[in-house]
Amino acid sequence: MKLSIVVPCYNEEKNIPLILERFGELIKRDDIEVILVNNGSTDDSAQVLAELIPKYLFARTTLVEVNQGYGYGILQGLRECRGEYIGWTHADMQTDPADILKALDIIEQEKGLVFVKGNRKGRPLFDVFFTAGMSFFETCYLHEKLYDINAQPNIFPKVFYDSWENPPYDFSLDLYALYMARRRHLRVIRFPVLFPERIYGESKWNTGLKSKWKFIKRTIDFSVKLRKNL
Repeated sequence: MKLSIVVPCYNEEKNIPLILERFGELIKRDDIEVILVNNGSTDDSAQVLAELIPKYLFARTTLVEVNQGYGYGILQGLRECRGEYIGWTHADMQTDPADILKALDIIEQEKGLVFVKGNRKGRPLFDVFFTAGMSFFETCYLHEKLYDINAQPNIFPKVFYDSWENPPYDFSLDLYALYMARRRHLRVIRFPVLFPERIYGESKWNTGLKSKWKFIKRTIDFSVKLRKNL
């Protein structure tokens, strides 16, 4: 298996059919697998996955009984990966599955220990300023070049993942992965990805100023812990 992609799904019953259909249009080789993690969903995601997964040979699913965070769901999926390269993207259709194939093209051209990550375009101006502020803080505080940290997808060698120690269970997982890639001297390659509005559902964290403040506090707390431990 060349590439394994984890897609964490928390209450994404309407988006699951769309993302599977899109992957089905794109995947024309048998060395790519997509692992959809039912991350403790409370809607009908389990039923939708059970009905649709058998129709797609490249797809399989794993269950997290009780949601313990965005990062936890991804980590459970990464444990199941069989690919030489592994990673994740989102189920909300704001990140086009076509970006996975673009990332794979980069990997196959560059080879070696590379960390391939999207760089979002087309976002609301306020979100751009918010991301720029967080990127500036993380770069200064952790002394590594870190920007658009939560962009998707994230793809890297499985041997890099095997070296992780105590990765976080929340949205800080994106920061942890990018920071560790910089620390371990992987060549980080960014490429532009479009970031449109959601078709169905709503963000699990970006619901207003209050949620952004909680995200900032949580990220800063993790950054302090990360710097202290490393």
